[in-house]
Amino acid sequence: MISRLAGQLLAKTPPSLLVDVQGLGYEVEVPMSTFYSLPEVGQPVVLLTHLVVREDAHLLYGFATPAERQAFRELIRISGVGPRIGLAVLSGLSVDQLVQAVTLQEVALLTRVPGIGKKTAERLVLELKGRLGQALPGVGQASGPQSDQQTEVLQALLALGYSEKEALAAAKASAAAPSVSDAIRGALKSLAR
Repeated sequence: MISRLAGQLLAKTPPSLLVDVQGLGYEVEVPMSTFYSLPEVGQPVVLLTHLVVREDAHLLYGFATPAERQAFRELIRISGVGPRIGLAVLSGLSVDQLVQAVTLQEVALLTRVPGIGKKTAERLVLELKGRLGQALPGVGQASGPQSDQQTEVLQALLALGYSEKEALAAAKASAAAPSVSDAIRGALKSLAR
């Protein structure tokens, strides 16, 4: 298994790169999030990688961060989701946005990614729920709810038809409430203003 490449960036044409590692050229495909963070051609580059072995090819995928690579690995474990779709998802959404979309069951956010239809997005949300946040500790927590109480408030507000943005803001604003019911009341009052 090739887990990391450190070498000189020889060429970059989205989504492929050519990396020279001590005279050996590796062709690596990367999501656009990684592509935009690359140095100029001729400069040193370090990529975390994932090797996919198929009957007809050995394909190397590269990532700028451990969270991106782990999210890719979780995505390709899902039946019907291959490396191409995994790269497309990570090119269209940051890892934080992916975790948030799965946590809040935002199918519409996933369908904005080219190549992801409604059924695939629903499958992603269903199969990644509970797995993605645990696989990527610390990711997505800054923008999402911070406690079980906030999560319950958020789910209640979403069920009442409030948008994700409104519900997140109201759930955070009512975090100091002593109980879930008090937090929901406070959140509804703040939304009514």
